[in-house]
Amino acid sequence: MKGLILHTGAHDATREQVAAVATPAAEGIWHPIPHLTIRDLVAEQVTANGLVVKEEAYGLWKDGLRAFGLLGLGNGDNHEDFRMVLGWRNSHDKSFPAAGALGSHVFVCDNLAFSGEVTFARKHTINVMRDLPGLVVEAVGRLLGARNLQEERIAAYKEYALTNERAHDIVIQSLDTRIIGATRIPQVLAQWRHPQHDDFTPRTVWSLFNAYTENLKGMSLFELPRRTTRLHGLMDQVVGIEAKVGPIGDAVQGPDYEIVDEGPKKAEE
Repeated sequence: MKGLILHTGAHDATREQVAAVATPAAEGIWHPIPHLTIRDLVAEQVTANGLVVKEEAYGLWKDGLRAFGLLGLGNGDNHEDFRMVLGWRNSHDKSFPAAGALGSHVFVCDNLAFSGEVTFARKHTINVMRDLPGLVVEAVGRLLGARNLQEERIAAYKEYALTNERAHDIVIQSLDTRIIGATRIPQVLAQWRHPQHDDFTPRTVWSLFNAYTENLKGMSLFELPRRTTRLHGLMDQVVGIEAKVGPIGDAVQGPDYEIVDEGPKKAEE
């Protein structure tokens, strides 16, 4: 699966390699879980709801202390140009909770974007395995509704025509909302003015959206969901779409749980 975005220091992996990573012992209220626990819970609920995992990709980072992956989803009504995906991640170094998010993978360019309608997370505290299965059940249930919303959203993007002047205004808005940094503006405009894929030659929101995601390639599955969720929010405003569902999860946080730096960030980001 080509849509897996790897960060500096990360590498792709097999399921067997991810499964072989040892889970640290619990410390106080911090109770880490095996990396594949979150993946297996998600895959089980996806299958129970009539979807099929068509393709998968795995990645490991920091000597296996952080893991992430993508599940490409399908059923009997698949689109020719994009597929729904679920991204998941887990850590063994207290850097982030077990979490997942809904996204889409565009075939022609292998661009990946997360929409933010369905996200879930559970910190690695003492009752994580009591609560996490229920969160996943709720999240996948919402996925079914959000999947339709994502299809409607992409259809609206494809139908909404843009002038060059309006596209330039949107690029400035994206800078103000920190979707991209100033140094990426020329790259996005270059993709808009001279798309490298014929599918994006129509002057539409869909083409501009993919000008962005083309330039976000190489960003990690730790940072990409934040950027592309903001990007969807901006484009939704342009075409007049309002999100109907949102993130779920708990707010449990103990004194020895710490959010640490998620990786090197370029100065312009």
